[in-house]
Amino acid sequence: MDQQRTAAVAYQAIRFTIETGAPFDDFRSRYERAVPEYPAERFDALVARAAGWQEVLDLADESAPHHFMIYWRYEAHPMMRLAGDPFRCVEYLMGNHTIAERMFRHEPSILLYAPLRTVIAEGADGITRLSMDQPSAQFRGFGDPRITEVGIDLDRKVAALLRHLEVPVPSALTGEPAGRRPDQG
Repeated sequence: MDQQRTAAVAYQAIRFTIETGAPFDDFRSRYERAVPEYPAERFDALVARAAGWQEVLDLADESAPHHFMIYWRYEAHPMMRLAGDPFRCVEYLMGNHTIAERMFRHEPSILLYAPLRTVIAEGADGITRLSMDQPSAQFRGFGDPRITEVGIDLDRKVAALLRHLEVPVPSALTGEPAGRRPDQG
């Protein structure tokens, strides 16, 4: 029998929970306009005809005005209400396969964290929050500087999305000191 190896890697995850300053339905609507649905049929057509990668890049750019698309959505609240939980909550897989490919070429198991998981939830206090893990923290765990570099690029893209959504941007996503916005001198 061949000898098999198992690797266990510990890494630090950093989760952001950001108060949106908006009612649940309003923020969810803004988020879903900024991060549109993945157009599966259009990408499937490219795969079916073995299109060139540039066509995939072009369609991704066209489909993701803020770099990200929604690949999957789960509305948790209808099920959780059966247990008596009143909170509204939607979970998403948000990403861009053309960005993920820049890491995939070095290590296919990056797909554990790409697309990114995001959650919009309304808490018991009535405040709507957006939660997600910091991309670079997840991808740094692979120990490959090429993958980490893409993770840092994802941090910046997430920061740009948050600015577009008009919510606070954690300084860890921008590389700026806490309390200072990138547009301040």
